[in-house]
Amino acid sequence: MALPNNCRRIPKEERVASTAIANDNDPQRPFAVYNDEFLRIIGSNPAVSVVLDRDYEFAHEAPVYDPKEDAVYFCSNLLGLPGSNKQTITIHKAVRSPTGKWDCHDIQPDVAMCNGGINYGEDILFCSQGTMSEPGGIVKMSRAPPYKASILVDGFLGRQFNSVNDLVVHQDGSIWFTDPMYGWEQGFRPKPRLPCQVYRFDPVSGDIRVVADGFGRPNGLCFSPDQKIMYITDTDIIHGDGNFDETRPGTIYAFDVDFHNGSPFLSNRRVFAMAARGAPDGIKCDTQGNVYSGCGDGVNVWGPNGTLLGKIELPGGVANFCFTRKGEMILLNERMVWLAKIDDEVEGALLVAEQSRMAKAGQ
Repeated sequence: MALPNNCRRIPKEERVASTAIANDNDPQRPFAVYNDEFLRIIGSNPAVSVVLDRDYEFAHEAPVYDPKEDAVYFCSNLLGLPGSNKQTITIHKAVRSPTGKWDCHDIQPDVAMCNGGINYGEDILFCSQGTMSEPGGIVKMSRAPPYKASILVDGFLGRQFNSVNDLVVHQDGSIWFTDPMYGWEQGFRPKPRLPCQVYRFDPVSGDIRVVADGFGRPNGLCFSPDQKIMYITDTDIIHGDGNFDETRPGTIYAFDVDFHNGSPFLSNRRVFAMAARGAPDGIKCDTQGNVYSGCGDGVNVWGPNGTLLGKIELPGGVANFCFTRKGEMILLNERMVWLAKIDDEVEGALLVAEQSRMAKAGQ
């Protein structure tokens, strides 16, 4: 396939070298092609453009696309002085007009230190990391003003979570989420009373269980399109105080989703991929099973077999992102929100899965 002008092919010599040549961002050519399969994903006319910007880190996590309103919800990075009672995280709603202009405004639901987010029928689920005085957990928020919020779960059998980070919903309605200790490291949560683990919560039965452990800092998670595989990122390379330890994992792990006696378990843990720069944070699949993750140099894309296909490189990297309309993605780049245009047929698996789940539920 022909290489678009804003793309660059990364040769084998650079991929296997100890130098950082292959990791140097080129603003004029933000699409880095490691495998020609990436060209099928980005299409013949890929593009990235800034659609929103502010002078502080307002665009960090929890991107959730609402197709009915053509809107994206997301939250800021941690704002305020470390260790002070003035630390906060703000939640925003950006709506696209028919002309393509995005209008962003703050909303104020009762979600303590928001992080991950996902569609949940007519509502949105957010991860609440909690504060020194308020436990964190999973919060359900109405999309309609005044954005009423209610807590679904805020502890594991009598113990508070550390600082719930990201979540995904299974076809059976269960909610799976990660719980690292970033809140404690950043000074707004008490000392952890639980290991850094991954949980499954059934909102119907109230069953809460640990489904995976052995992580330094479990972060993003998603299912494959057929929900037979779960991908979980470990961002142990990045500590809450901002320090990096490059001997620790910045890795995506894959698990098989197996059912025993009617309940799902995660088995066959294996390394799926490791980020070249920084850590893989938010993670999602497209409907073809390709795996996308926000990393220190932008969005990295791997094939279902773990082969690095390419990158959408942005200076400063991408913590999280979401698929919107077919062939589009919103990328959160701290002080900027970017719109990436890729091949028209590329679609996020998450939206399709939620629509299927709601159809089965008769909603």
